[in-house]
Amino acid sequence: METKDIILELRTKNNMSQDELAEKVFVTRQAVSRWENGDTIPNTETLKLLSKLFGVSINTLLGSHDKLICQCCGMPLDDAIISREKDGTLNEEYCKWCYADGTYTYSNMDDLINICIPHMAKEGFTEEQARAYMKDMLPKLDYWKRYEELSDNGEFEAFKKQLIDEINALGVEGMPKLEKLNALVGSFVNLEYRLPNGRLVKFLDDNTTYLGNQLESLFDESICFGVLANMDFILICTYEENGENPELIIYKKR
Repeated sequence: METKDIILELRTKNNMSQDELAEKVFVTRQAVSRWENGDTIPNTETLKLLSKLFGVSINTLLGSHDKLICQCCGMPLDDAIISREKDGTLNEEYCKWCYADGTYTYSNMDDLINICIPHMAKEGFTEEQARAYMKDMLPKLDYWKRYEELSDNGEFEAFKKQLIDEINALGVEGMPKLEKLNALVGSFVNLEYRLPNGRLVKFLDDNTTYLGNQLESLFDESICFGVLANMDFILICTYEENGENPELIIYKKR
């Protein structure tokens, strides 16, 4: 699709008139009309506003003319997994797992490789093939080439260590010692819990990236502990295979 068709489709899908769209991105109705007629395309700043408004990448607005990959892990990017800045704008350089709310989530290449290997195994890679592929590919990506420039001098790793210490200090019965926290997108871990009054609730935002891990119970191999946290809270739950029968154990504000 061309830019003119994409803008028209997004505007109509969101039940906006040309006047309403123009007001939201600070242009005239005539400018919107020219975009949709194919006479002009939005300038860079307006493309950024349209991207944030509709929740799609600039690449999508321009007809997906580039093949985007995450510059940290190499994953192909589409609008559903592109990372966001703190203000909600899309960052088309990274996926949600590698960059979240203005923060890079990986500072160790081997940790990233170990996270990626199980996913690559589902695509037919052996562990040896996956590790060799990632070892060759990652150093070519912009994040790792510019790591010293982009890194935060260990501040995020220190924050993760602090979280791990806080979680272990809770002494949850049956839960093994937590060693690592990984980046997890809310939509994959946003379980629904039943409160004592019978109400079903979710505590997470599907579009937010959290830190977490899954740990097998020390007492019952059919039960797993789920750990999730960020700057504001710590959540610990239990569940069975495929997230069945979740039970909230701790929800603690930090």
